[in-house]
Amino acid sequence: METINIKIGGMTCGGCVKSVTKVLEALDGVAKAEVDLASASAQITFDPAEVQTAALVEAIEDAGFDASL
Repeated sequence: METINIKIGGMTCGGCVKSVTKVLEALDGVAKAEVDLASASAQITFDPAEVQTAALVEAIEDAGFDASL
């Protein structure tokens, strides 16, 4: 397992946090996603053999937010 931090733009409320957490944890290989509104970031624990970091960023962007490593 690996853990990375991704910066997320566009989150304005707790609903945004729940949305991002939900899309990340729905991905195969993601063990845990801790999304924080105050720091505008997500700490994600994942299995790199099952999911690539690009897929994590893409999932956040597909949910309507900006994401960068």
